[in-house]
Amino acid sequence: MRKTLYFVMLLYLPFLAFSQENLNFYGSLESNSQWLQDDEELEFTAPPENFRSNNYFTFNFEYQGFTAGLQYEAYLPTPLLGYDPRLEGNEIASYYAGYKNEILDVTAGYFYEQFGSGLILRFWEDRQLGINNAMKGIRLGFRGIEHLELTALFGEQRVGFETSEGTIGGLDVNLDLSSWAGAEAYDLGLGASVVNRFQNAGEFENVPASVTAFSGRVNFNFANFFSELEAVYKQPDVLVYNRSITNQRETFGGSAWLLNFGYAIPGFGINATLRRLENFSFYSDRLAEGNQYNRQLINYVPALTKQHDYLLNNIYVYSSQPRLLLLTSQRQAGEIGAQIDLFFSLPKKSFLGGKYGTKFEFNYSNWAGLDSKFDIPDNTYTSEFFSRGETYFREVGFSVRKRWNKEWSGIYSITDIKIDEGVTIGSPLGFYFINAGIGVIENTYRLGRGRSVRLELQHLWTKNDRGNWAGGLLEYNFSPTIGIYAADSWNYGGDPAFHYYNFGGSYSHGSARIAFNYGRQRGGLICIGGVCRYVPENTGLSVNLQLSF
Repeated sequence: MRKTLYFVMLLYLPFLAFSQENLNFYGSLESNSQWLQDDEELEFTAPPENFRSNNYFTFNFEYQGFTAGLQYEAYLPTPLLGYDPRLEGNEIASYYAGYKNEILDVTAGYFYEQFGSGLILRFWEDRQLGINNAMKGIRLGFRGIEHLELTALFGEQRVGFETSEGTIGGLDVNLDLSSWAGAEAYDLGLGASVVNRFQNAGEFENVPASVTAFSGRVNFNFANFFSELEAVYKQPDVLVYNRSITNQRETFGGSAWLLNFGYAIPGFGINATLRRLENFSFYSDRLAEGNQYNRQLINYVPALTKQHDYLLNNIYVYSSQPRLLLLTSQRQAGEIGAQIDLFFSLPKKSFLGGKYGTKFEFNYSNWAGLDSKFDIPDNTYTSEFFSRGETYFREVGFSVRKRWNKEWSGIYSITDIKIDEGVTIGSPLGFYFINAGIGVIENTYRLGRGRSVRLELQHLWTKNDRGNWAGGLLEYNFSPTIGIYAADSWNYGGDPAFHYYNFGGSYSHGSARIAFNYGRQRGGLICIGGVCRYVPENTGLSVNLQLSF
């Protein structure tokens, strides 16, 4: 800790000699705290450390092309419930210094990066999910050749306040072919990436120390049409389950295919995404595979499904299944599927659109396991490329957005879901299918002068799992800066029935915002952008503070 602090102080000294007129200082403070309480009805007993707090302070400054910064983090006395326990304590968690001009972009220290869509490499931070897998090392970007961009990096991945055992090296190349050819009617680009993980085999025999992944991609846009294709191959590696190597033979390589295309004109748009993943886990530490905290992930494989805002729509959520599992009751080799989004609107002042028009949204997603045959005695398998196995998740959704007059607008949606909950949550019990339907009515009424009231009514029908749910939310905004709300998710079909109630509010002033919430947290997966973390049921008070300067 002390060595890190001295390093950061030395890092800042050269900037202090510059004219303050050319310096730009900025930063932020974020604090998320919980006060957990016993709840006999929920059978939740608060842990001894019933007060928990995650805190982040960032400080950065710039001088012409030079930049530097740090992030201090404090998890006191322990991190929030459901977060990685390795985050306990407080320390300067990351720091960096860099220089950028029209040709070079150099960063030393901790940094974030993404190659292509992230299928082969993505270093990023999401505080709500407890993810920060930044790279500690050096990154070099080169833009000295027209129409060509190069990025090279090398280092170790962040793990809590430490770094990974494995080292990561990568190279990313992007070529703008349409610009190079002087074409204006279309956009055509090519990209390629190489990412290597090196980790000593140690006491393990027949374990590859070096594993490399290769990717290629092409994107083509013409008029109102857009498309992108990306393919990744990962060299063979050992199989890991619960931090134990189950197969040391270098027999299983991994692969990923992603195709995204669409068409858009005013009033109409369609976007389709197809993806196939086979044995496509990639971690900076081979033994970290499958950990519930998304720790040491190199690649980014989010669930490609509709991201919902409503309480009941987020009960049965899907998490992507890229892993190869041989020695469990739910043997699987990966996933294959697609998602389609369709948007269209009726114009304003039309017969069906009305005075303000009407917007429609349709979403369909379907994901299944690969059609595979498993040879357990030989600890091996084979899979078909296009053929599908058991369905893991299927969702059909339709919604209408309508503004009725100047004050009143609404959103009305219905969703039908089929999900294999056993696969999604990684249950050792194996396959567990759930069918559910969800209806939502949301209305907002604007009272003028920044005041508004919003009401949500929701219902979930299912004969499986815990039965039916009813939900509601009432929100009142006194102004654009002050608001309060009350919400409840009532599992009246359960035995026993439970109310997951919540009350809260927020206040904003300038760049500062404070929010609070008291109530019950329903246990299960919380997903943001298709990436999930598990949270156990709990009751308590939560406070969030954000400030930027």
